[in-house]
Amino acid sequence: MDQYNFTTIGTIHSCYKEKFGIPRQPALVATPAIIEINSVYSKDVAFRELETFSHIWVIFVFHGIANKKWKPTVRPPRLGGNQRIGVFASRSMFRPNPIGLSVVELKSIERIDDKVKLNIIGGDFLDLTPVLDIKPYIPYADSIDTLKAGYAIEKPAVKFNVSFTEEAENEVKHVKDKYPKLKNIIVGILQLDPRPAYQEKKKIKKEFAIKLYDYDVKWKLEGEHIIVTSLTLLD
Repeated sequence: MDQYNFTTIGTIHSCYKEKFGIPRQPALVATPAIIEINSVYSKDVAFRELETFSHIWVIFVFHGIANKKWKPTVRPPRLGGNQRIGVFASRSMFRPNPIGLSVVELKSIERIDDKVKLNIIGGDFLDLTPVLDIKPYIPYADSIDTLKAGYAIEKPAVKFNVSFTEEAENEVKHVKDKYPKLKNIIVGILQLDPRPAYQEKKKIKKEFAIKLYDYDVKWKLEGEHIIVTSLTLLD
């Protein structure tokens, strides 16, 4: 089989410090992130006219699954986590080549020292994700009117109401200047239920935590309600 070597053009800096909690598709949560372009590719002319596009495609590497083998079938959460489908009918990260593709909103482009940085919204990227390429989103070519989308025709429904204990609310307010969108991000992630689909049925665990920015966000499930209990600094 033919083999190809690729050089990463940059790195994504996001709030997601682990895979658990990352939205299962882009644009589900308005999460800000930065694509930092490597110095060798940070030539202003290489990004000329890109700012005239509102959205871009990001081709990236699923770097958080090192040493994992690809799987010919997977269990998508949209089908309850029990029904298996072919990997090529999914966006699973466990692929022959661990390459991902996401469309995100491009907010701005800036140069800081010797690097170009793209400020984006709505990504589903693990922190420090390697980027292989960036392409503009072109509506007439990328948006199809007569389409079929199998089991994923509709956007996932909101499953839970999310509230904060007084302690957690105070902690969010305390870091508002540094992370102004933190509360919205937490609510956006949790109301879609980040738990594995099989976990939802077994109901084994009631308390969870997700790592966002510098914090361990702890939350618990009570019936059809999620309560954020605390935010603690990561070690």
